[in-house]
Amino acid sequence: MADAIALDGFLYEETMPGDVHESTARFRVIVSPTDERTDEMILPCSVADPALAHTVIHDLVPGDKLRVTGCLRLPRTPGEPMQFVVNALTVLQTALQLTDGAYESVLERCGTYLHYIDGDTGQVQVWTEHGSWVGWAEQPDELAALVAAFEHGQAPGGE
Repeated sequence: MADAIALDGFLYEETMPGDVHESTARFRVIVSPTDERTDEMILPCSVADPALAHTVIHDLVPGDKLRVTGCLRLPRTPGEPMQFVVNALTVLQTALQLTDGAYESVLERCGTYLHYIDGDTGQVQVWTEHGSWVGWAEQPDELAALVAAFEHGQAPGGE
């Protein structure tokens, strides 16, 4: 396909079937060409190939690093959404899923940040993808404020 482009990004959330037969799929990928959070974009993607849709629906988990190849479909009318039509997909790195006893602890990737959510306490530890300490939050819903403080040069959280 002459107009195809490849983009690397992270699966943003759980994938969804596009129809009741699961012959199509929909998902969103966080694409960030730089380390600046303001350059990030959440790109809605669709898959029409039934075999690829099955893989997307059943094999991918949020945080997986993906390379999606396809065509960008721009809106033709103001109410129509932009969408990336995926023809090929490669998993570059799988998201880590850790279990700790009866509770689930999770290591997630969100853009250029890594979050470790402790299944026992709910506390969240955050690092940049390059290993710089960002801080910790008592609850996952405090992450946005923690990352915003870090990006504005304030001291790491939890200290």
